[in-house]
Amino acid sequence: GCTVNYFGFLEDKDKPFCTHLDSKSSKLMKLGTDITLWGLEIGLLTMRKGERARFFFTPSYAYGAMGCPPLLPPNTMVMFEVELLDFLDTAESDLFFDLTAEQQERFQLEKVLKVAEAERECGNYFFRKKFFRSAKDRYKRALSILSRSPSSEAEQHQLSTSQLLLLLNLSITCLKLGRPAQALAYGEQALKIDQRNVKALFRCGQACRCMAEYEKALEFLVKAQHIQPFNMDINEELKKLASCYRDAVEQEKETCRRMFAGLS
Repeated sequence: GCTVNYFGFLEDKDKPFCTHLDSKSSKLMKLGTDITLWGLEIGLLTMRKGERARFFFTPSYAYGAMGCPPLLPPNTMVMFEVELLDFLDTAESDLFFDLTAEQQERFQLEKVLKVAEAERECGNYFFRKKFFRSAKDRYKRALSILSRSPSSEAEQHQLSTSQLLLLLNLSITCLKLGRPAQALAYGEQALKIDQRNVKALFRCGQACRCMAEYEKALEFLVKAQHIQPFNMDINEELKKLASCYRDAVEQEKETCRRMFAGLS
C-alpha cells in the first residue's frame, strides 16, 4: 500500500482532469485495486519514498484507444505529476490473511513472524499519522496469528518477543484512544511475558492514573523507577501522579466541608 499525491493533465491543459491528495484518510492505496492506471502503477514502482516525479503516458499506458469520454478524447496522451509520500509492502500480508485459519496454521513460524512484523509496521505507520483506531486494528490483527503452540523453547521465545512488542503498541494506542482500562489489560499481558519490562510498567502506571487508581499507579511506576531511576518519562509521570493525588485529596476535603457545613 502507498500514500500518494497526484495530478493528471492533458498535454495542452493547465488544469488537472483528476487529482488525489492524501491528507485525512487512513487508507493505504493499493496498486491494482485503488490505483489501476497501468502507467501510474509502473511509475510508482520505480519511485522512492518522498520522491516527486513527472510521467508522460501514451494511450496504451493510460486510457487506451477509447479514452474516457467526455472527459478524455480517444488516443489521449496524459501527463501525471506524482509525489510518493510513503510506501509499505503489504501484499504478502494481505494474501496471508485471505487464507483460512487451517491454511495459515500450515505456514512455518518464520513466515508468520514476517507477516506479523509487516502488520506491526503498518500499525506504526498509522500511529505516526495519529490514525489510532487503524493502528489498533493492525496491531490486533498481527497479535491474532501469534497464538499458535510452539514446538520448542526457541519458537516460544520468538513468539513471545513478537507478542511483547505488539502488546506494548496496543497499550499506548489505547491510551491515545482514551481507553485506559484496555491499555492496562494489554500492559499487564506484556508483564506476564516480561515482568521487568519498563515500558509495560510505565504504561500500566499511566493507565491507572487515568482511571484515578493512584495507589496502583504508584506501585507500577515505583517498580519502573527502581529499574531505570534516571528515566525522565517515569519521573515526570510520578510528578503528574502526585499532583493528581493532591487534587483528589483537596476535592475530597472540599466535599466533606460542604457536607458538614450543610448540617450546621
